Amino acid sequence: MTEFELIRQLAEGLDDRRDDTLVGIGDDAAIVRPGEGDLVTAVDSMVEGVHFFPDCDPADLGWKALAVNLSDLAAMGAQPRWALLALTLPQVDQQWLRRFVTGWRELAQTVGLQLIGGDTCRGPRAVSVTVIGSVLSGRLLRSGARIGDDLYVSGYIGDAAAGLALLQQRLAQQAREAERCHLISRLHRPQPRTATGLFLADHASAAIDVSDGLLADLGHLLRASGAAATIDLDALPVSDPLKTVVPDDATRERLILNGGDDYELLFCAAPNQRAVIASHAEISSVPLTRIGRVHAGEPGLVRAEGRSQPLLAQGWDHFGEC
Repeated sequence: MTEFELIRQLAEGLDDRRDDTLVGIGDDAAIVRPGEGDLVTAVDSMVEGVHFFPDCDPADLGWKALAVNLSDLAAMGAQPRWALLALTLPQVDQQWLRRFVTGWRELAQTVGLQLIGGDTCRGPRAVSVTVIGSVLSGRLLRSGARIGDDLYVSGYIGDAAAGLALLQQRLAQQAREAERCHLISRLHRPQPRTATGLFLADHASAAIDVSDGLLADLGHLLRASGAAATIDLDALPVSDPLKTVVPDDATRERLILNGGDDYELLFCAAPNQRAVIASHAEISSVPLTRIGRVHAGEPGLVRAEGRSQPLLAQGWDHFGEC
């Protein structure tokens, strides 16, 4: 299969035409009609052996490559609209490609996102995705936290890190199959909180997605906002599968605080937003848990309730020391 045949096969699977796309796949560049509001862009790359295993299901890879980018848009309160996809492959495997397209399409259809272009290349397997979204009113940034804000996190934290630990055999393997599959699925198929992000655009003061670890990403938000925070470890949301598979409190706390790959939203909101946030959580069936508060102090200082020492973040850093 030639490069152009590969592009054509991708286009047939992912290029759904829309009125706001004037020129999509097939020309030198895409032309889109932005409409009202601001455009929001994000890009993430995934490399075999770094971000995914060589035997990863291509459908899971297609899903996750898109999901991690959609999570960035969600943290900005943006509506996903278009994407660009760059694929580097050692060889063309049509069955692999069909599976990849299936996973991508499953997620793209849930948020109304259209693929409008990209690139292909021969080499070690890697995926790079650029997403473009729109913000109709206002901007949700990580730098907007205010003194006195409540601190929240969506969903459950630590599941993906536990899933990775299971695959790497760093956790006891006595887990029941249903619990094991749940945790590994949270690693391979994170759920970008697009609807939650759109809601937060009108109700939160700051947000960031939890990709590098809860403490690491909280540190990013606090430094950008010039604030500090106190977190209540007992308030952190923990899923039942994680409690069962990781009964040791210290190990479970480490996975929750520093594990990463959750792609949940960590956000700040004024106390007068508590009722509407609780109502949205109930309607959407996505837990939004209040885990602490923002206060004055040294930027980036994170403390646990009742503890005087700082909690040091040890989340993911591509270029950190080994």
